[in-house]
Amino acid sequence: MSLDHVALDERIHQDDEYRKLEQEHNEYEKRLLLYTDKVVLSDDEQIEETRLKKKKLQVKDRMAAIARRIREGTAAQPS
Repeated sequence: MSLDHVALDERIHQDDEYRKLEQEHNEYEKRLLLYTDKVVLSDDEQIEETRLKKKKLQVKDRMAAIARRIREGTAAQPS
């Protein structure tokens, strides 16, 4: 990874909203792991698993949008 990418990653991770979303994403991941260890899920567990997967994906999409906004803002600035 080049120094430019490292600096860009640092800028992304300094964004308060991005960090909050990253924590939320990690929490969903931890909760989903509880379901992956089970052989059979109840109906309620299946619904909850699906809900968590959707929420996790929504959060990841928002994180990607923030990262894209920061990258584009950085690219637009003259060197």
